[in-house]
Amino acid sequence: MIGVAVLLLAASCKKEDALQEKLTADNVAVTATATGRQFTLVPDVNGRLVIDNSSKTYQPGDIINLKGNFKVIQVTNLSGSASAPITVRNLTGTTVTIGNPAWNGGAYGVACVFWNCHYIRFGGQSGTSSIVISGSTQAAKASYYDLQLGNKTDNIEVSNLTIQNGGNGIVAKTDPVKGDATTVYPNTTMMNLKIHDLVIRSTTNEAMYIGHTATYWDLTSNVPYYGATSGMAGGHQYVQPIIWRNVKIYNNKVQNIGLDGIQTAAADQMEVYNNEVTNWGMQKNSSHNGGILIGGRTTNTNTHDNYVHDGWGEMLQFYGSGENGATHIMNNNLFRGNQLDGVSLRGTANAVVRFTNNTIAVTMGNSLRLNGSTGMNSAQIINANAFIRPLNAAATIYPKNYIYVENGAVAVEGTGTLANKKYPTWLLSKADAVYYQPLSGSTMGTAGYRKK
Repeated sequence: MIGVAVLLLAASCKKEDALQEKLTADNVAVTATATGRQFTLVPDVNGRLVIDNSSKTYQPGDIINLKGNFKVIQVTNLSGSASAPITVRNLTGTTVTIGNPAWNGGAYGVACVFWNCHYIRFGGQSGTSSIVISGSTQAAKASYYDLQLGNKTDNIEVSNLTIQNGGNGIVAKTDPVKGDATTVYPNTTMMNLKIHDLVIRSTTNEAMYIGHTATYWDLTSNVPYYGATSGMAGGHQYVQPIIWRNVKIYNNKVQNIGLDGIQTAAADQMEVYNNEVTNWGMQKNSSHNGGILIGGRTTNTNTHDNYVHDGWGEMLQFYGSGENGATHIMNNNLFRGNQLDGVSLRGTANAVVRFTNNTIAVTMGNSLRLNGSTGMNSAQIINANAFIRPLNAAATIYPKNYIYVENGAVAVEGTGTLANKKYPTWLLSKADAVYYQPLSGSTMGTAGYRKK
């Protein structure tokens, strides 16, 4: 079958921060021929591609092949199905570039956006170099989004990309909109997000911004609100942003990042694993410095087998919630080499973290810091970890420098084979200098991280 794909722009669609201007019908992308439900699309004369699937040109199971160098790609209203997602990929044997490194403000401040899209697979066919998203390198680059998943886009898998420069690497959230009840929780939940096998490097802000960070949204003033309900302004309408459910972030390499590396929030049933994060927090901003951040309104999380090393900020930060009996697991991660505390836990609603078989090594501050100031007052389970060289091996290391507890937080340490092993210097640990695996003669036993 041979058909023609006509690409038009939606006449009306809500917008978030980065979707600053829509392409007009005068900027219709080049028509494309479909053979066997595969479509090959190229940029228009201005380097742009607009896909608005309101007319259902593309059906579940279709494959959209991209070919060429695009300044911007905007995809709206594109939906596959659970059994037959729509695949958006590079044309076989070609390399696709997306983005505008010369952007310095104004329209089209996002390289690639999926808007109200569902059941999508987006990524390269042959590794991370087959699709490269390159953001702004100009003075206004902090305002540029490289990849945006917005307006309730969900059931999406993103893989095999390189994302570089710009402000934020990936932004996956939906802002509440006054008068639209489908943009708030619990009316809507965004389901099933997979992000894997990416290289994200040299972003000015976060490499990943997954989930909405605002505890509440003030629809009257259109601003986020993070305080207690007792402090809400009278006469204002407050809602909670939509949460994600079933999120997997894995096998990614994140490097040379201005703010947080992998930042998450507002997600239930989230697994973050097998990621390597290095040289984050380059702005040295004390409010945005987590290598991996398990943020507010997260429940039922599992963070394991990650390697976070050689950055400025804290290597892992936890702000998750214990509501409804939520569980939080952090197991077999290696955190080494930074300029602040190693790992900090400051959850809410009596969150309990099972922090087991991790290694925290060579920190400028304490190895592990527990803070109960926001309601994390239940006992935290701290078993079989290796804490090596806190305070950059200062002349005197006190027990509290391995596990620092404050503001009502409680730590329960294991005994026997579950005991934590603590070494004031690297030499005393008798571990190798890269992955901190115990060498012959080490007393580490089964504690700490093991490279798989």
